Amino acid sequence: MMKNKKWGIALAILGLGATTVYLYLNQAARDVSSEVAAFKITKIELDQDYTKNDSLANLKYIDKTIEYTGVISRLIPETHSADVDDNMVVVFKDSILPAELKEKQRYTLKGRYVGYDDLMQEYKMDDVTLVKKD
Repeated sequence: MMKNKKWGIALAILGLGATTVYLYLNQAARDVSSEVAAFKITKIELDQDYTKNDSLANLKYIDKTIEYTGVISRLIPETHSADVDDNMVVVFKDSILPAELKEKQRYTLKGRYVGYDDLMQEYKMDDVTLVKKD
């Protein structure tokens, strides 16, 4: 009888663990476009934070939803992305480059901040949507 009880407990724990892993791996994808931006920033503010202390800036911004306002330097249709202020690379949500974007125009964009690439000396955002033309 004791042996069956141990097997029952072991199976219950295994089932609970499997269910937890399944639910964790199959959670709903994050919809950045519907989130409220944690920060509304420009290149100047981002540069200042990274110049002061890049580790603290990473903790502050990485994986957060931000609204970034800047001038489109270059549109890159092949990768559904754009360079903003010459050192912010943004990749648009659902691989769709908004048709209304024009180079040398100022826009506010919202997306998930990915981080700063030391080698390329550029900031990166993904899952980006157009908020407004400024």
